[in-house]
This record gives sequence, structure tokens and C-alpha cells, in this order.
Amino acid sequence: MTTTGKIALFVGGMLFGSAGFKTLGSKDARKVYTHATAAVLRCKDQVMRDVEAVQEGCSDILADAKAINDARAAEEAKYIEDIAKA
Repeated sequence: MTTTGKIALFVGGMLFGSAGFKTLGSKDARKVYTHATAAVLRCKDQVMRDVEAVQEGCSDILADAKAINDARAAEEAKYIEDIAKA
């Protein structure tokens, strides 16, 4: 590639970059960013509600499992006492 071609590419890149910055900083682009951010925040809120529901379900399952293990341990202790008495 010749020096003139390299300079032309550099200048073209500078112009493209400047136009890109102006486009990204325009009022219309800011509206798009604002609406996209609002949508992400709504999504985050929904995900947090779902996570909370799953956590509550897991807490219930854990409590039920502990109750089952406690009942089973009490039953085993009673069985051991019955064997010891015999």
C-alpha cells in the first residue's frame, strides 16, 4: 500500500470516528440509551423477583428436609432404646 493510500485510510478513519462520536452523542441516541437502560432495569427487577421466589421455595424445602431428618432420628433413637431394653 502506498503512502498516499495509508494517509487516505487514516483521514477516512478520522472522519468516520468523528461522525460516530457525534452520532453516539446525539439526542436521539441518548433516548435510545435511556430506553434500553430502562428495559434492562425492568428485566433486573423481574429476575430479582424470580430469584426471591426460588429462594423462598428452597427455604421451605430445607425446613421440610430438616423436619424429616429430625423425625427419622427420633424414630431411630426410639428403636435403639427398644433394643437396649430387650
